[in-house]
Amino acid sequence: MTVSLPLVVLLGFFAWGAVKFLGVRTWIVVLIALFGLWLSDTFMAPAIESGTRSGVDIVNGSHD
Repeated sequence: MTVSLPLVVLLGFFAWGAVKFLGVRTWIVVLIALFGLWLSDTFMAPAIESGTRSGVDIVNGSHD
């Protein structure tokens, strides 16, 4: 059985867990999210996207 879960849902779950169980303040999570949005408009966006895709491919393994 294969389950497809978007990365944004997984990251949202980790952010919720950090706020709920680790005591991370909500404003820190919001600040990090805004920083990510800011980075998406810079020259680093393609490198970040490529690195994320490569990491996901490594975790998923190759299914040739």
